[in-house]
Amino acid sequence: MGWMIQMLNSSLGRKYVMALTGLFLCSFLVIHWFGNMLLYVPDNGKTFNTFTFSMEHNILIRAMEYILFAGFIIHIIQSYTLTRQNQKARPIPYIVVRNTNATPWYSRYMGILGALIFFFLVVHLRNFFWDLRFTDKITDDAQSEIINLYPEVISVFSIWYYDVIYAVGVIALGYHLWHGFQSAFRSLGIMHKKYTPAIVWIGKIYTVIITGGFLSMPVYFYLSQYLNK
Repeated sequence: MGWMIQMLNSSLGRKYVMALTGLFLCSFLVIHWFGNMLLYVPDNGKTFNTFTFSMEHNILIRAMEYILFAGFIIHIIQSYTLTRQNQKARPIPYIVVRNTNATPWYSRYMGILGALIFFFLVVHLRNFFWDLRFTDKITDDAQSEIINLYPEVISVFSIWYYDVIYAVGVIALGYHLWHGFQSAFRSLGIMHKKYTPAIVWIGKIYTVIITGGFLSMPVYFYLSQYLNK
């Protein structure tokens, strides 16, 4: 047991943990993306509300929430710790200006992108998860026991400043995924000239689909309030 704790506290162990929690969070984003895309089904939110209800009342999903929150916290802590370790390992900045063209800017500012994502996550959870779980703001559908979350989503996305916060958060998430997806496999030692290019492309396709879907929502629902008049 001692060797495991020692390994997890090492720089390599922290990279493993951050990579695994990152990939786990990527799998959650797929489910979240799928549920959000149901907002576009032209049935006044019936399909979306049904999906939300099934997720809220699934014992396995509710149990996974705790694992999900733990994954977020561990990922954030490990990211911060690794950043601090790297800074301490090189306390004196280079005098010679390095060639930054070899490294994309977003890979050098993953910490800042992570902070933006964290702020966005807090706002996002406050607007939807908190109200759904802990308040009576979102009421049940009069025709069934299913909670009608659809009008709340439309209402929130009709607020321009929330749309800006949401868009900035999703864009930051996109850059984070663009670098982080392939970086996670690299941290786990999964690198080979045959399949590494495939991993890179899968990560790029995944990032475009996920962020594109999320970004479409504030644009669509904000404009809809004017186009449908």
